[in-house]
Amino acid sequence: MNIIFKETANELAICAKQLNLWYGTFQALFDVDLNIKKGIITSLIGPSGCGKSTFLRSINRINERLGYVRIDGRVEVFDQNIYAPEVELVQLRKQVGMVFQRPNPLPVSIRENILFGHKIHSKKSGNRQQQDEIVEQALQQVLLWDKVKDRLHHKATSLSLEEQQKLCIARLLPVKPHILLMDEPCSALDPKGTEAVEELIWELRGQYSILIVTHNMAQARRASEECIFMLMGKVVEHAPTSQMFVTPAQQETADYIEGRYG
Repeated sequence: MNIIFKETANELAICAKQLNLWYGTFQALFDVDLNIKKGIITSLIGPSGCGKSTFLRSINRINERLGYVRIDGRVEVFDQNIYAPEVELVQLRKQVGMVFQRPNPLPVSIRENILFGHKIHSKKSGNRQQQDEIVEQALQQVLLWDKVKDRLHHKATSLSLEEQQKLCIARLLPVKPHILLMDEPCSALDPKGTEAVEELIWELRGQYSILIVTHNMAQARRASEECIFMLMGKVVEHAPTSQMFVTPAQQETADYIEGRYG
C-alpha cells in the first residue's frame, strides 16, 4: 500500500513524537517532541551541532542515506507516520521539498531545472505549451521571471548565487509540495541576496508550510512566525517568534539570543 500525503483538517503540518537519532554511537536527537503548524514560517535556531539540520533532514528522510544512522520515534506529516514501512520516499519527497545551504542547480538550462521534478513525478509531462506555462508560473512565484525570461535556455549555473537559490526553490514548486524545508538558505549569499531570498520566503508563507534552519538571529526574528530553540539535541523552547525574542521562557534561550554562547 502506498500512502498519499494530503493536507488534513488538522492545523499541524509536522508532528515529531519522541524522536531519537544516532549517528553510529553518537546520539544527535533526544526525545524530540514538536508540533509545527500548517501554513506558517517556523525557524529553528541553536548553536552549531545542536541537531537543527539533523531534525530537518529527518522530515524527508535524507539521513537514511547514511548507513550508520538509527532512528527511533515518529515523525508525522499531515497525520501520516513517514517512517511507516509502506511509505514510499518518492511520494514523501514530492510533498516535502528541501532547499540546501548552497544553491545546487543542475548543470542544464534554467528551463530544464524547473521541469526536472515535474517530469519525474508526473505521468504526463505535458506538451510544449503546458511546460512553458509551468516554467513561467514557477519563476513568477519566486520573483525571477522578469530577470530570466529571455535566457531560459542558458545554463542555470550562469546565474548569480541569489538567483540560483531562487531557482532551486522554483524547481520544487511544479510538483506542488505542501512543506518546504530550508537549511540555512541564505548562508552563501551577500546581504542584498539574503534580503531578496527572505522577501521571497515571506511571499510564499500561507501557500506552503516552511521550516527554516538559521544561525542568523536577525533573520529568525524577521522571517518567521514561530521559533524553536534547540540545544545539545533537545528542544528547549518553542514559541511565537516575537515572544521568544522579547520574553523567552527559558534561561538557556535568553543566553543564546543575547550572545552569551553559540
